[in-house]
Order: sequence, then structure tokens, then C-alpha cells
Amino acid sequence: MTIGNIPPKKERKSRRTKPVDENAPLLPKRQEDAGFDEFNGASFTGAVFNLSTTIVGAGIMALPATMKVLGLVLGVAMIIFMAFLTEASIELLLRFSRAGKSASYGGLMGDAFGKTGRILLQAAVLVNNIGVLIVYMIIIGDVLSGTSSSGAHHTGVLEGWFGEHWWNARAFVLLITTLFIFSPLACFKRIDSLSYTSALSVALAVVFLVITVGITIVKLINGSIAMPRLMPDVTDMTSFWKLFTTVPVLVTAFICHYNVHSIDNELEDSTQIKPVVRTALALCSTVYIMTSIFGFLLFGDATLDDVLANFDMDLGIPYSSLLNDAVRVSYAAHLMLVFPIVFFPLRLNLDGLLFPSAQPFHQANTRFALITIGLITTIFLGANFIPSIWDAFQFTGATAAVCLGFIFPASITLRNRHNIATKRDKILCIFMIVLAVFSNAVAIYSDAYALIKRNPSHSE
Repeated sequence: MTIGNIPPKKERKSRRTKPVDENAPLLPKRQEDAGFDEFNGASFTGAVFNLSTTIVGAGIMALPATMKVLGLVLGVAMIIFMAFLTEASIELLLRFSRAGKSASYGGLMGDAFGKTGRILLQAAVLVNNIGVLIVYMIIIGDVLSGTSSSGAHHTGVLEGWFGEHWWNARAFVLLITTLFIFSPLACFKRIDSLSYTSALSVALAVVFLVITVGITIVKLINGSIAMPRLMPDVTDMTSFWKLFTTVPVLVTAFICHYNVHSIDNELEDSTQIKPVVRTALALCSTVYIMTSIFGFLLFGDATLDDVLANFDMDLGIPYSSLLNDAVRVSYAAHLMLVFPIVFFPLRLNLDGLLFPSAQPFHQANTRFALITIGLITTIFLGANFIPSIWDAFQFTGATAAVCLGFIFPASITLRNRHNIATKRDKILCIFMIVLAVFSNAVAIYSDAYALIKRNPSHSE
């Protein structure tokens, strides 16, 4: 995603089909590049875990709430539909990248729309990823130190265990987490170096899911769960328009496009990227569907926008407190390990935006360190000064995320600079753009209207 004058390296035999691009980020360029010449390519499994970790972030916490709006049948259908639409948009990105010999999303946008296209892409990644990482850090602070942003105080895990102390206050906990977890993990220059932490983060997401499923099954057996709503409850135009507010959440849940090229560039066999994408999307869709169904079954119409916040109450089963803590701690740890995967393309795009013609990023240690420190500091300050996450989260989903996931890939295809787009591709892309623009415009309007209704002084 960074744009620089980088000499091409000698291709490995297994990567003959990989286009050679002067702008390919974070790859060995000469045999004498110390530390990089020993890297023979990322494995299929490592790539799947890295892409899956990019996909499964904080968005999963809002999916049970989408079931509350859409009902189980329409909600599950929308998750599956969004997975197929995501796969189609990534396939278009990869196909046009091969045709234009572009090894980054920014390079592809630059190929289609020139410097303006590349800058738009980099700006969208900055808005999306900074917003998402601030959300991650806020959720971690909420889980470990508690929150009072909704008016009522929700006790954090550390506060529940040890009581209120200066060392488990929100700002201090986030500072320690930033210094000793985020900062070391953000120092890796190659995304494949994060494959083991990505595997662990996926495992922690599965732990969260297994505990939620277990609690739900126990409550189903003892008859304390009511039958959930299968279809949306549409009684007037307001409730109809509210259906569209789920679209930004679903879009955000599947956004991974900004990491596809980095993962593709490091694959030992570049022909594996399509199976990698399909496997990761199938894995994440399964996790999403199960989390949505069992989360909504468990809490019903009491499901909060952040289902993690529901786990501070008595669940009505033995060991409720222990299970609540296990759910919250496992997901806080998951988000800590997702952080560097989302941070990686953020730093790469900021470097490309600020230093489009500078030397390769992995060789410029001072620039690498300064950008890393600057971004982590910005995210840390944002997490400490922004009290609420979900309106902002939905805003990024309705703007930057939808551009990255659907509008930009569709625009590249309709631009069709290399004359490889089929009629079917063009119809699909027009559908993507119309769906994205209409549904997200309605979502923003609906959110703004709900905000005005919550604050009557603005409507007088």
C-alpha cells in the first residue's frame, strides 16, 4: 500500500503468477536485505488465520443486536448474503490487481483513478482503521475497568476481582496494555509474523462462542428462554427504516479488503489466495451465525448493542459470575491480538500518504518507529477521551468501511481500465454501489433521527 520506487526481486518458482510491482509493500527486494532473505513465504494456514483475525473483530459483538432488529431468519440470511458479496468484491480486487500488476489496494486504486484514487483509498483506510482500533481499546477498557458511559456503572473484571484501586483505573489499564501488548506486537514488519497470535485470537473468539452456546443450551433445557422472534417486527415506517441501520454493522463485520494484498504478497503460492479468502469467510460466517443465534437466544429483546455488556448480569445458572468473567476476559484478549492485524495496514497506508516516494518502509527504521509511535498515541488518546463507541462505530461502517468493501472495488471494475470486466461483473457492481449508497444513507438518516428524538431540545 505504500508507494515507493522498489527494485523487483527474483521470483520464487512457486510464485510465477505473481505480478511484479514496484510498489509491493514489505517484501524482500534484494538478497542482501538482512533478515528478509530467509523468509520463503507464508503458509495457507497462517494466511487463513491472519485474514480471519482481520474479519472477526469488535463487529461480532453487535451481531446479536442485528438479530433483534431483523429477526433470526432474515438476520442469518443477511450474514450469508454479506459473506458472498464480500467474496465477490475481493475476487474483483484480485483479478484487476493481476491485470494491472498491482500488489497493493492503493496501487490498484492508483492504476484505475490515478493519484486521487490512491489518496482516497489511503484516507478511507485511515478513517476506518483508526476508528476500529479506538473501538477495540474502549471495549478492552470497558471489560477490564468498567464503564459509566451509559449512565449506569457497569463493573469491570478487575474492579470486580480486586475492588477500586488506582492501578485498575481505566486510563492506567489502557496505558499498561498499550505499552506491553500493543506496542511490541505493532513492531513486526511482516504480517506473517503475526500468524501465531492470529491463531490464538481466533481460538479465543471460539472460546467466547463455546461458552455462550453452552450457557444458552443449559437455559433452553431448564426452560428459561423464550422463543426468539424469527422475522422483523415492522409496525410503522420508523421500524421499517430501522432495518437499514443493521447494514453498516454487517458491512463492518466483514471488512478485510485492506489486508488481502499484504497477505497475498507473502503467500508461498500466490494461487492459494482465493481458497484462503473463501476458507476465512466460511470460518468467520460460521462463527458469526452461531454467535448471532445463541446471543439473541440468550438475551432476547434485552440484547444490547454490545452483547458483551450483557455479561455483567446474573445469568440464572450455576457459576454465572465465573462464566461472565470467562466470556469477557476471553474476548478482551481476542481484541488485544486483533489490534496488530488491523494496525498493520493502517501504518502502511499512512506512510504511503505522507511519504509516497520515500525508500521502502522496512528499511527506514526511524520513519517506521515514528509513524508507529504517533498512531498508537493517537489511538490511546482517542480511547481515553471518546466516551461512547457505537454511534461512531456505525458512522465508520456507513462511510469508510462501505467504500473499502464495496464502492471502491465496484468503481475499479466499472472503470475497467484493462477491459476484463464482464457484463455480469458490471451488473453486480452497479448493484453493490446502489445497495451501499442507499442503505447507508438511510442508516445515517435513521441514526440522526433517533439521536434527535433522544434529545428533544434540538427538535423544539
